[in-house]
Amino acid sequence: MPTVPASLFAVLELVRGNFTAPTFRTFTALVTGLIAQTGRCTVTGMLTGVGLTRTWSHDRAHAFFSRAPWSPDILGISLSHLIVRHLLPASAVLTVAVDDTLFKRRGKKVFGAAWQHDGAATGPTPVGRGTCFVVIGLVIELPFLARPVCLPVMARLWRPKQELSKVDIAASMLRLLAACHWDRRIHVVADAAYHGKALRNLPATCTFTTRLPAGAVLYDLAPPRTGKRGRPALKGTRLGTPGELAATLAFTSFQVTRYQRTETVRLAEVTCLWYGSFHTQTVRVIWLRDDDTDTGYDLALVTTDLITPAPALVTRYAWRWSIEVTFAEARDLLGVGQARNRTRAAVERTVPFGLYCYTITVVWYALHGHHPGDAADHRELAPWYTTKTDPSLSDMVAKLRRTIIAARFLPNRPDQPTGQEIRAVQQAWAAASLGTTAA
Repeated sequence: MPTVPASLFAVLELVRGNFTAPTFRTFTALVTGLIAQTGRCTVTGMLTGVGLTRTWSHDRAHAFFSRAPWSPDILGISLSHLIVRHLLPASAVLTVAVDDTLFKRRGKKVFGAAWQHDGAATGPTPVGRGTCFVVIGLVIELPFLARPVCLPVMARLWRPKQELSKVDIAASMLRLLAACHWDRRIHVVADAAYHGKALRNLPATCTFTTRLPAGAVLYDLAPPRTGKRGRPALKGTRLGTPGELAATLAFTSFQVTRYQRTETVRLAEVTCLWYGSFHTQTVRVIWLRDDDTDTGYDLALVTTDLITPAPALVTRYAWRWSIEVTFAEARDLLGVGQARNRTRAAVERTVPFGLYCYTITVVWYALHGHHPGDAADHRELAPWYTTKTDPSLSDMVAKLRRTIIAARFLPNRPDQPTGQEIRAVQQAWAAASLGTTAA
């Protein structure tokens, strides 16, 4: 078995119930290997990261993704319970971000790979070949971070030209999450691509907030019944598109906090029906106009939340950006999407596994790794970061990697290595590297 720091094992132990005993040992090793790996994060790269290439057959690692009995959805739900119990206050409302992202893949035999839209692509054509995953994550605030962080708790593969759309997949995952957190209110935020009939039947504990497309047509609430025979009216008079309504509304100035800044913006709102997407469900539409904008609007939000004040809804929607940050960091720092498996089960499991490693890293740092002096230590090594006050994910990953390496070189110590021990191992390693270079 690999040497796993006690603090990391304590986090992984909380999701042991999702695996059989042999599968949990493989899971522990692969999580440790993915986080510790600084090179290519393929399946065999995970074995290299954990130092088991001469001990385990690579088929054991591949079998974990292609044949082992475990469910990515249930593992994600377990992680969501872990986050709610350990990182959120009691009875806190859950904020959930929904989005999809493309992981580029080549090869004709890769299950689910196809040419499709790639929002992260550079150049005039946002298209790429790969596998697309719809992801939901809990957006939380941590005491040592100034910005919210999105922790993925579920991800499913979407394939072009299949029966289920991205919105259908997202709605299915949200219903499962709401059923497993039935005692919590859930606020969901998503971009303009997520709207449609599938969202009409979300549980009563869920609200949904998204960006309103410019071409959407809004209607007044249904008039009261007349008592006459025939079908009652399901909607009122046509109010118009967001642009048409914005020209007739009175905007009021508010202080809004978004993207770590507090700014003065002008807001207006209308309670109405978006009949084409939410049918007869009452919604609120909030128009936002920046202080230096004279005409039209800069942002229109539609929400099924009829209670929360408009400035707070704008702040909540701004939290949606944290899932985009998560996608970028998961790719760049943990190598999510670099695995080269091809079978259906392996493809459907590998990306969620990598995203869950992102969640595990942040949870580990919040529970066991954080020290108030981490940002100061980083500034000491890189003094040009004069304004750095919070640890970044790269700091969290680096600290966990140092802890894993130190635990590997201190096999007689089952507890977590101290800071002095980690630095001693680093210095010895550096000295050995210099000696080898000089020789």
